[in-house]
Amino acid sequence: MTGKGGPSCRPVKRGESMTATRNRTQALAEPKPDHRRGWLAAGALVLAMAAGAMAARAETVITSHGISTFGELKYPADFAHLDYVNPDAPKGGEISQWAFGGFDSMNPYSVKGRGAALSTVMHESILTGVADEIGSAYCLLCSTMEYPEDRSWVIFNLRPEVRFSDGTPMTAEDVLFSYETFREKGLSDFRTVLGQQVEKVEVLDPHRIKFTFKADFPKRDLPMDMGGLPVLSKKQYIEAGLDLEESTLTPYIGTGPYVFDRMETGRTVVYRRNPDYWGNDLPINRGRSNFDTIRIEYFADSNAAFEAFKAGAYTFRQENSSKGWATSYDFPAMQAGHIRKAELPDGNKANGQAFLFNLRREKFQDPRVREALGLMFNFEWSNATLFYGLYARIHSVWENSWLAATGAPGPEETAILQPLVDEGLLPASILTDEAVMAPSSGERQLDRGNLRRASALLDEAGWAVGNDGLRRNDKGETLKVEFLNDNQQFDRIINPYVENLRALGVDAFMTRVDDAQMEQRTRNPDYNFDIITGNARSGYISGSELKQYYGSETADQSVFNRMGLKSAAVDRLIDVVLAAQSNDELTDATKALDRVLRAERFWVPQWYKNTHTVAYFDMYEHPETLPPYALGELDFWWYNAEKAEALKAAGALR
Repeated sequence: MTGKGGPSCRPVKRGESMTATRNRTQALAEPKPDHRRGWLAAGALVLAMAAGAMAARAETVITSHGISTFGELKYPADFAHLDYVNPDAPKGGEISQWAFGGFDSMNPYSVKGRGAALSTVMHESILTGVADEIGSAYCLLCSTMEYPEDRSWVIFNLRPEVRFSDGTPMTAEDVLFSYETFREKGLSDFRTVLGQQVEKVEVLDPHRIKFTFKADFPKRDLPMDMGGLPVLSKKQYIEAGLDLEESTLTPYIGTGPYVFDRMETGRTVVYRRNPDYWGNDLPINRGRSNFDTIRIEYFADSNAAFEAFKAGAYTFRQENSSKGWATSYDFPAMQAGHIRKAELPDGNKANGQAFLFNLRREKFQDPRVREALGLMFNFEWSNATLFYGLYARIHSVWENSWLAATGAPGPEETAILQPLVDEGLLPASILTDEAVMAPSSGERQLDRGNLRRASALLDEAGWAVGNDGLRRNDKGETLKVEFLNDNQQFDRIINPYVENLRALGVDAFMTRVDDAQMEQRTRNPDYNFDIITGNARSGYISGSELKQYYGSETADQSVFNRMGLKSAAVDRLIDVVLAAQSNDELTDATKALDRVLRAERFWVPQWYKNTHTVAYFDMYEHPETLPPYALGELDFWWYNAEKAEALKAAGALR
């Protein structure tokens, strides 16, 4: 998908590095039809001409090299290159990283199988985003796009020079085919939303395609959403007998700068830069896609992956273990200066990492139960004892951004929330209470004050403590809570949490599973879990993807709404966010939604940091100033051949 700020009505199974942002504009009112009949032919002609002039004014068509949600695009049509790249970066070399578990499919768009890492890297969309601008998308597969001011339709003028990696031309028929395939066979939650958006799609000629949108769906985001659909090869799909809903080891070819090179199923996958890539000379691509190959090595656990990095089995590592970052980087390759360790700025909002409750289960229906369980996670102790003080607490779905709700609602938020209170969809307290914050705890692992508060909440909810110290409801059922965990690094985090919950009388325990079991147990139709670690997703400029993340309609089929949240108030607020026609309106609506989501207590927020902690063999370089919204190691970093040869001569690399 395109842009920056979160996926839009995504057809994909897993996130990619660049995802669609939303468009905003001020819609023009349709002129009211004149039902009067003229007495004279001349009079009728005058009226017809006047009506035509009014329609023409309302249908003023914008032709542009991109689209912005609010205001102007940062980059003009004649820009030379993106500001954050080195336009003269050399091409060559390899970068390699690790991934967890394994894979058994090269189809990233199906829930069947485990798609290989970066298996969307071959695919481009009509529009693309940039890493230094929020709420914009620029033509990639198109040269220009046309749309009216009300954004009720969009025409993409496709570049005739675009080629798939097999050398065949990409045409409007491929775009139409891709749209129809995702509409019929994409993820079920994606199909649900897409069906609400598009009225029809027309191929105007081999290089022009028009999307017309439904009258009753907010239009502001839709040109960018449609421009963000991946474009597949119709020829390959038919000739190879592919099925978007099925797992396959046949890679889907695309128009992108990288092509599939080779794989060892479940262990290694390699992508190769296409020397005949059609878009090499585009200004938006200068200084990008610099590595000859990108290699992904799979490991069963993080310890094995770290040992392999130390031995040079792969060359670039984003460290997600605070303990590892603080204590483990003293091995010989570091001491010899072969590996660089760096903390690079990360301007992104937090990723919403959290323990997620499965709200489909009766025991979690009462918000007092969810609040009580949340009180027993001691972030402050964990940060000091386990995380070496590297993290800050997440409180908001839009943490570390201007979109997070703070304090009590102001007049603008109140105006949005009041109708929902009046209709009984929200309690009146939402208008006066401060936004829900994650609880704070003391220095000891078990915070006695929080224990007392949690005990009172569970007592009120009907979970009384029995003679054996376990809490039971009036049916005699114990309050049993299973943490489903597929990451050994989380053992040391979950186990103290489990101990605290058992002190509360909760029959809590952790179950370790592999990644295949995790996929199976947390997806439709099973949803066979109590609590998992996941993400409360969001974008800077949110749009229809919110229906996938938090909407009631897709809650029992979405791969993103893992917790199964169903709230009429949330559904209504999503519509308000979608209808926002200015940046201020969007901010107020998003804050109101954030406030209500946090009040649902569907999560126990975890932590984030505002830096990228990376280690890599000292043969990679990057622009001095990184863009705020991307690390970009696979995008605009490059390979220093002289440094690489020195590392090989020293025996630092395999």
